[in-house]
Amino acid sequence: MRELLRLWRLFRPYRAWMLLGTLAAVLTLLANVTLMAASGWFIAAMASAGAAGVAMNYFAPAALIRGSAMIRTAGRYGERLVNHEATFRLIASLRVWFYRHLEPLAPARLQQYHSGDILSRIRADIDALDNLYVRVLVPVVVALISVTLFVVFLALHDPALALLGLVFLLLAGIGLPWWAELRGRAPGQRLAEQEGALRAAVIDGVQGMAELTVYGATERQARRIEGLSEQLIADQARINSDQGLTQAAIGLCANLNLWLLLWLAIPLVRAGELPPPELAMLALFTLASFEAVAPLPHAFQLLGRSLAAARRLFAIVDTAPAIREPDGPSPRLEQFDIVFEGVGFSYPDADRAALAEIDLRVPEGTRAAVVGATGSGKSTLFNLLLRFWSTDCGSIRVGGHDIRDIDSETLRRHIAVVSQHTHLFDTTIRENLLVARPEATQTELEQACRVAQIHDFIAELPEGYDTWVGETGVRLSGGQGRRIAVARALLKDAPILLLDEPTEGLDAATERSLMAALDRLMQGRTVLLITHRPAGLDWVDQILVLDQGRERARGDASVIPEATAAALLERAPARHDD
Repeated sequence: MRELLRLWRLFRPYRAWMLLGTLAAVLTLLANVTLMAASGWFIAAMASAGAAGVAMNYFAPAALIRGSAMIRTAGRYGERLVNHEATFRLIASLRVWFYRHLEPLAPARLQQYHSGDILSRIRADIDALDNLYVRVLVPVVVALISVTLFVVFLALHDPALALLGLVFLLLAGIGLPWWAELRGRAPGQRLAEQEGALRAAVIDGVQGMAELTVYGATERQARRIEGLSEQLIADQARINSDQGLTQAAIGLCANLNLWLLLWLAIPLVRAGELPPPELAMLALFTLASFEAVAPLPHAFQLLGRSLAAARRLFAIVDTAPAIREPDGPSPRLEQFDIVFEGVGFSYPDADRAALAEIDLRVPEGTRAAVVGATGSGKSTLFNLLLRFWSTDCGSIRVGGHDIRDIDSETLRRHIAVVSQHTHLFDTTIRENLLVARPEATQTELEQACRVAQIHDFIAELPEGYDTWVGETGVRLSGGQGRRIAVARALLKDAPILLLDEPTEGLDAATERSLMAALDRLMQGRTVLLITHRPAGLDWVDQILVLDQGRERARGDASVIPEATAAALLERAPARHDD
C-alpha cells in the first residue's frame, strides 16, 4: 500500500477538511442509528405504558428523537458540503501537482506516451482518486468508529448480543469487502488502462479521420473503438454486478443478525432481565447499525481502481527528467553567440548516434543554416540547444556559458522558435499572440502582425483579433498560422531565433511571402535555420551540411553548392529526431 502512503502525504494540506468531513459523517450515522433505536423504544414504551395504564414522561425521549432527526439532517448536509469542498480542493491540487511534474518531462520523456493517454491520466485517473477519499477513506474510518461504539452499546445490555453483533458486522464489514476487493482488483486495474486506450483510440480516429477515410480504414478504426468499449463495459458490468451481490449479502447479514438477536433476547425479556421496550430498541438498532458497513464492499471495489490510477500517475511523476537543472544560480546572459563543440548525442534505444562530433560557431547577430536530409540530425541540434535533451558528450555554449549551467527557463526566455509545426491554441488570435508576451498592448500586437504580413488578413475578419482559430488553428491556412508564429516570435523579441523548416509544406507564393517576413524578423538576431530546402540559404552567413548525424561540408552558399544539392536530394529513412 505504498501508493496510499504517498497519496496521504499529498493530502496533507487538506487533512483538516478531511477530518471535519469524517466527523460530520460519523455524527450523521450516529444520529440516524439513535433516531431508529430511540423511536423503537419510545413506541414500545408508550404502548406498554398505555396497556398498563400508567403515566410516562415522554418529553425526554421525544426531545432525543427530534434532536437526532435534526442532527441527522444538518449532519448529512454538512457532510456533503465539507466532503465536496475537500474533494474539489484535492482534485484541483492533484492536477496542479501532476502538471508541475509533467512539465519538466516534456517533450523528451513524454514521447513514449500517447496524448490521449496523458489526457486520461490528467482527467480520469485523478478523478478516480476522488473515490479514495469520499468512498474509501471516509467509509472505513466511519465504520471503525461506529462499529466500536455499537459493540460497546450492545455489551452494556448483554455480552452475547455484543458478540453476535460483532460477528455479523465483521462479516459484512471485512469479509464481504475483502471478497469485493479480490473480485474488483483486476477489473479496476483494467479499467484504468482501458480508459486511456479508448481515449487514445477516439482521439486518433477524430484527428486522423481524413486519412482513415482516404484509405478506407474507418470501419477498422470503428471496430477497434467498439472492441475497447465492449471490454470497458464488461468490466464495469462485473463491478456493478458484484456491488449488487455484496449489498444483498449485507442485507442478509443484517436480517440474520436480527433473527438471532431476537432468538437470544426474547428469553431475556421473559426472564425479566431485559425490559420489553428495549427489545424493540435493540431490533431497530441492529438493522440501523449495518448502515456503517454497507459502503465498505463498494469502497474496496473502488480501491483497486484508485490504486491503479495512482500507480499510473506515479509512473510519470517518478520519471527522471531528461535534463538536470543547475544547482546554483544561472549566469546572466549578456552576449548571444552560439557554440557547438564536439557535440554527440544518441536517443534511447537508437541503433546509431543522432549526432557525432558536431562543431558549429554562430557569432552574435549572424545567421547559420543546418542543411541535411530527413533523419540527418538537424532537429536534434534544436532539441539540445533548447535543453529538451542533454548532450552525451561535448558542450553547447550561449554567450560563453555552458547551457548546462543555465536554468532552462532562463535559457528559453532568450530564444524564439518558428517551426514547421506551429501550434495554435483553441482560442482567439489575440490570445495565441499573447502567449509570447501577456502584457503586450493592442498596438504592439498590430505592429508585430504587420511585420509578419498577417495584420491585413486579421483586420478583414469580422471579429478581427478576437477571431477563434479552432483546435490546432484549423480555421487558418498553413501560411497564415506560420505568419502568426512569426508575429509571436516578434512579440517575444528574443535575441536568438530558431527557424525549424519554417516554409515546409507551403506553396511557392506563400513561401516567398513568409521568407520576406522572416528576413525582417532575423534582423539583428542570432539565427539558426534548419532546412532541407534551398529557400533562404542565400540569406545566411554559413551553412553546415549534415549526413546521418555527422558533418559533411561547411561554408557559405557559394562555396558548397554541390554538397548542398547532394544533401537536399538525399533521402534518409524518417526518424523521430527530425
